[in-house]
Amino acid sequence: MSEERGDSVSMSDVVIRSTENGPNLVIVDRKVVQAWCRCGGSTLMPFCDGTHKKNGFMAKTHEVKVR
Repeated sequence: MSEERGDSVSMSDVVIRSTENGPNLVIVDRKVVQAWCRCGGSTLMPFCDGTHKKNGFMAKTHEVKVR
């Protein structure tokens, strides 16, 4: 996830955002590229399939910036 610009390398901005009562969103350069399951019920692990809406999963939001 790097891009060369002249003599230096520019890294992409990567954020993992845990949504309220939902999945972890992987955001690269302000674009959501994946949604990871947090409820443990997805049939598409490690990706979210929306099961959290049916199984009563509850969790707070959190955000981590990857450097």
